[in-house]
Amino acid sequence: MEETFALHVRAEKLPAPVREHQFDSVRRWRFDFAWPDVRLAVEVEGGTWTGGRHTRGSGYAADCEKYNAAALAGWRVLRFPGDAVNSGAAIATVVKALR
Repeated sequence: MEETFALHVRAEKLPAPVREHQFDSVRRWRFDFAWPDVRLAVEVEGGTWTGGRHTRGSGYAADCEKYNAAALAGWRVLRFPGDAVNSGAAIATVVKALR
């Protein structure tokens, strides 16, 4: 899904995001995609319908901690499941956020 999203970014001719951007040096948390100059991050959440890490208790709790820390640091974090990436809804949202 991340490669599909990256392809959509290029197709929309958006500024290139930083991949695996580390936003917290202590916890070493990373975003899948980030535009640090505008503090916009995108997380592509895998396994949404198959019981992946992001939908199980400990994974969900860890994600909450990460995203709350990002918000407190001034980041806007957009999260998308795979179907939003495939349908184009994810990139449409990012285009709105960047423009």
